[in-house]
Amino acid sequence: MIRNLLTVTLRGLFKNGIYSFINIFGLAIGLACCTLILLWVRDEVSFDRFHEKSPLLYRVYQNIPANDGIATGGAIPLPLGEYLKSNEAAVKRVALTDWGSSHLLNYKEQRLLKDGLYAGEDFLTMFTFPLRHGNAATALKDPGGIVLTASTANAIFGDEEPMGKIIRVDDQMEMTVTGIIEDVPAASTFQFDYILPFSAYITGQTWVKAASEDWETNAFQLYVELQPDAAPDAVQQRIANAVKAHVNESQSQLILHPATAWRLYSMFENGKATGGSIEFVRSLSIVAAFILVIACINFMNLATARSERRAREVGIRKTVGSRKGQLVVQFLGESLCITILAFILSLGLVEISLPFYNDLVNKSLFIPYAETQFWSAAMAVVLLTGLLAGSYPAFYLSSFRPASVLKGRFSAGRTATPRRILVTLQFCFTIFQIVGTIVFFKQIQHGKTRDLGYDRQNLIMIENNGDINKNYTALKNDLIQQGLAVAITKSNSPVTSIYAFMDVSWPGKPEDQRPSFATIATEYDYTKTLGASIMLGRDFSPLYNDSSSVLLNQAAVDYMGLYEPLGKTIIWDRRNYTIIGVTENVLMGNPYKPVDPMMVVYDPTWVSDIMIRLPDGNLHETLNRMEATFKKYNPTYPFVYRFADDQFNQKFTSIQLIGTLANIFSALAITISCLGLFGLAAFTAEQRTKEIGIRKVMGATVTQVILLLSRDFTKLVVIAFVVTAPAAWFLFNLWLNRFPYRIEIHWTIPALAGFIALTLALATVSYQAVRAAVANPVDSLRNE
Repeated sequence: MIRNLLTVTLRGLFKNGIYSFINIFGLAIGLACCTLILLWVRDEVSFDRFHEKSPLLYRVYQNIPANDGIATGGAIPLPLGEYLKSNEAAVKRVALTDWGSSHLLNYKEQRLLKDGLYAGEDFLTMFTFPLRHGNAATALKDPGGIVLTASTANAIFGDEEPMGKIIRVDDQMEMTVTGIIEDVPAASTFQFDYILPFSAYITGQTWVKAASEDWETNAFQLYVELQPDAAPDAVQQRIANAVKAHVNESQSQLILHPATAWRLYSMFENGKATGGSIEFVRSLSIVAAFILVIACINFMNLATARSERRAREVGIRKTVGSRKGQLVVQFLGESLCITILAFILSLGLVEISLPFYNDLVNKSLFIPYAETQFWSAAMAVVLLTGLLAGSYPAFYLSSFRPASVLKGRFSAGRTATPRRILVTLQFCFTIFQIVGTIVFFKQIQHGKTRDLGYDRQNLIMIENNGDINKNYTALKNDLIQQGLAVAITKSNSPVTSIYAFMDVSWPGKPEDQRPSFATIATEYDYTKTLGASIMLGRDFSPLYNDSSSVLLNQAAVDYMGLYEPLGKTIIWDRRNYTIIGVTENVLMGNPYKPVDPMMVVYDPTWVSDIMIRLPDGNLHETLNRMEATFKKYNPTYPFVYRFADDQFNQKFTSIQLIGTLANIFSALAITISCLGLFGLAAFTAEQRTKEIGIRKVMGATVTQVILLLSRDFTKLVVIAFVVTAPAAWFLFNLWLNRFPYRIEIHWTIPALAGFIALTLALATVSYQAVRAAVANPVDSLRNE
């Protein structure tokens, strides 16, 4: 039976070459797109799941009432780690870490600036970062130790044995190599080139040592491993008030965020994890489903449209005793055979596309041929696709009445209502995807063109390291005198990020308000360097003693309800600060959210970045000369800078990537639709050849014939537009509602999508319509 099925299937494919190609190639493109999307989804879902203990690992967050809502943050007080380990039996291990930063590693003549992480001694026991050399339980116990990744060890030592060698870190600490781990997987939230013991962080940094017993300094990250039999919800309930018990008036509530959700649910709203990569996973999964459905609709349409060619076959089979069930099995089997051929072709298309696709998504995706799970999923998709695509044609063909067929009174190909419904559904998907593409693009551009409140052009940021801060005044004066800088300032965060939020108060503050202001510590020329405007008052100046002065942005003034803010008092860290100026709102955070209330304080000691306003002109030459000046004042560190506009654009990396992927796959879905429409138009023209011949003999013009053949498809597009436009408007408005700063979907967007769909449909149909219209009617009527 299988042999006969294959013979019939292959014979039909070769006999109807153009339609077979459209069917197989359309399905292959659909399956290839689904495979590429699902490979990306698989990688996203796999984040942090390689840790053997991932079901037991959690990160500790704090929920704190702030600015009329709940702010969720991963910054915790240092004493919390030891407190949980000592007072909560369900907590088996804890690991404190910093936020990661770059350090200079020096060995002999080798100097490398690499990203590292300070981590507690249980870190390597909790997380699965396999060691090539060393012991996971002891590698981070010694404050004088350092654990390197394999590639970092190779870059520093080459062929030398690294274990036991001494590396100088930041020209300050001599650290002995106590372990070599495998390179960190790409699917890891942690990304580092080496690990330093957290105990070295405490002994080496005065402020960290002071924070060891300070429950009010939230500046660290904390990870916990629970006992295997622990109930996470119960543990969270028991530890919720741990900070509140040690800090008067604290409103903190601790929550546990599981390792399996760090990537997929990294965004919080009102104290709960609500979004993150999962939104992109869902969006692209929907696109994959659309593509597969569109490809299946193509198959159904072409199979039913050409049913007249097989009507006699069905009639004869039924006459000689074939039952309907046998015919259904045969046609479904043919559909599965075609789907398998399409799947094989799709694997080739995926392999060809993967190098370009990996460059686009910045991943190293591959088809896991050796995994049983892959083949199980592939066979499930092939089976589902084959049955879905072949179900309607199978039941439709098997329902023919043999008497009507064999007497020539049956015209299956002209029973077009189900086919029109499928084509309309296909155009519904197409219009929906076009609307989504336009909305996505406009929302991204809306964020990119938002008024930032500062000038990001010709503005660079340099991480404070080595001797920069010690020689800052001399460096600043030298750069300005040489004409290499227009203005220079230093700050506790770059202009594209906010590193600190602080609780503040003021005389007359309502009791129900829990204000938390973004806090910028800086010195002179902050607004001048940024290109931001002072709306009221003045900036910090050496002409005044500004140690107790503060600048507010307009958002902070509005939140406080101050009509005449200058001279008013704001209270922070138990000190009174006088408001000396109001700046315009500088957008440093999420470009799709309102600007946070912000205060700027004068504190030259709290520094993370130097910001420099470059003069107009040859930037390459300016930066080359600037590098020489930095080498003069900070000789041991390389000159590394970031442009503010590049850093700002990185805020759109994820959403722009998803937008690009959605656009590409939507374009391919539309291509599949047009491919099927092309085949359907060819069949329609073939079916109406004699009708067209008669019309031309009776005086019909080429234009009239083209309009005749295009009219039916135009109606279907119009119906699809009427059905889809309101639904697309509603659903994409729901999606946009998650952005406080968003576009409005004007009626022209769905209208443009409908116009594009109609244009594509007519362009696809027009070739067959013109070909039929210009044909010689004698050729079509000679047998009549």
